[in-house]
Amino acid sequence: MKKKKKKAYSHSSVNSRLLRRPIERAGWFFLMPMVAAFLIGFIWPFLQGMFLSFCKFTTTSEWDWVGFKNYARAFKDSQFLYSFGYTALWTVVSVILINVLAFTVAYALTQSLKGTNIFRTVFFMPNLIGGIVLGYIWNMIFNGILSYFNTDILRETKYGFWGLIILMCWQQIGYMMIIYIAGLQSIPEDMMEAAKIDGASGWKTLTRITIPNVMPSITICMFLSITNGFKLFDQNLALTGGQPFTINPDTGSAVHTTEMIALNIYNTFTESGQFAKGTAQAKAVLFFILVASIGLMQLKATRDKEVQQ
Repeated sequence: MKKKKKKAYSHSSVNSRLLRRPIERAGWFFLMPMVAAFLIGFIWPFLQGMFLSFCKFTTTSEWDWVGFKNYARAFKDSQFLYSFGYTALWTVVSVILINVLAFTVAYALTQSLKGTNIFRTVFFMPNLIGGIVLGYIWNMIFNGILSYFNTDILRETKYGFWGLIILMCWQQIGYMMIIYIAGLQSIPEDMMEAAKIDGASGWKTLTRITIPNVMPSITICMFLSITNGFKLFDQNLALTGGQPFTINPDTGSAVHTTEMIALNIYNTFTESGQFAKGTAQAKAVLFFILVASIGLMQLKATRDKEVQQ
């Protein structure tokens, strides 16, 4: 008996219009839960927050329209302006150190060394610990070290600044390292072999081949480290709480010298006063505009330098 030949199905039959039409019609049905969650969990609170920044309120249902008064109070707040400058300086330093050290570690762990998987795991593990826990742990570590010099991390601004730098480097280097390793492993091997054949030095290979081909990873890591730097809150709260503070000679008010923008918004919101919550909401809107603008500018600047493989 002759065996019946199996009918061959072509890709055109699978992608036929009759088969795709019901899938396309039902696509919105499967997207609706995600779209609804996004609208309820993000878009609506965002729009409501924008509206409340122009109001005096105690709860979201009890508000009075005050216009731009909250924004005027935000710009007149010397602590808010100081926190902005302090956060910007801290972010610049942390972004440079985190990315340079993360790239260095990733480059070393892609050089056929023994035990690289163990080292990758060890470097990544600090990222799994919560920010509040890290802040309290490092607070005890720093105070234990500084006790030999009869001081602690809350007495001088420089201790709080570099304490936050060390904490964030320790936490984020491992995460950025994973992204850089993925970028380094995606470099075409024929490029590296051609560089060796041409007699290129290690420095020229790094600057002319490795770094240009890793620019997509640099773009991602720069964006993450910049936004994380400006949004830093829980580590700042647990490690220093904004202390120490000095007296502003012009206004006579206390200035918390290690208070970053996110912590300043939180402290403003918890203050007593009829305009406190509205002013904090206005600061939050300004904060969003600031972070979004800097993030978009950084993405534009680094993406223009990416090399198409």
